[in-house]
Amino acid sequence: MKNLFALIVLLFSIQSQSQTYIKANALTALVAIPDIAVETSIGKKLTLNVDLMASFWESFDGKSPMKFVTFTPEVRYHFNEKFNGLYFGGHIGGDIYQIQKWNYWDSNMYEDGFGYRLGATLGYQKKLNDKFMLDFFVSGGWHQGFYKGLYNDGTPGRYEKAHDYNKSGEWLPYGGGVMISYKLN
Repeated sequence: MKNLFALIVLLFSIQSQSQTYIKANALTALVAIPDIAVETSIGKKLTLNVDLMASFWESFDGKSPMKFVTFTPEVRYHFNEKFNGLYFGGHIGGDIYQIQKWNYWDSNMYEDGFGYRLGATLGYQKKLNDKFMLDFFVSGGWHQGFYKGLYNDGTPGRYEKAHDYNKSGEWLPYGGGVMISYKLN
């Protein structure tokens, strides 16, 4: 967490003369999953967006864990002007999780692990005034997970027999929403 704070301070220091927005995802906030980001100018048509999202839910259904933290730095290319219009981004991100995958929803099994994502974002930003902007986006790509498969009903041991970590790689849609953005400078 100290490294994340240092990275954010560094971004603010380096880009103090650039346009910088702080952002919060309105859609994930509706389900009490904070998703915050900072986006700053790094070139004529390029920006750097750094996103941190976390779920602290013990579970949604009373038995299956739903805890995760994701960190996603992304470089975005804006087709017209920065912070107004269509953009495309590429990112590499990491995550840690205790979560039940969709194909285990009717079981007593969940995954405790970490992973990385390599993917892209397509989005559209709309300036509301000099200080506020909306950022509509969807993200997806390849997720590679390394996990231990456990039982959520108190059964001891693991449901899979991997020596250290089991591995799971898949193409997924894993992000999206509407960021309410505030211009810092």
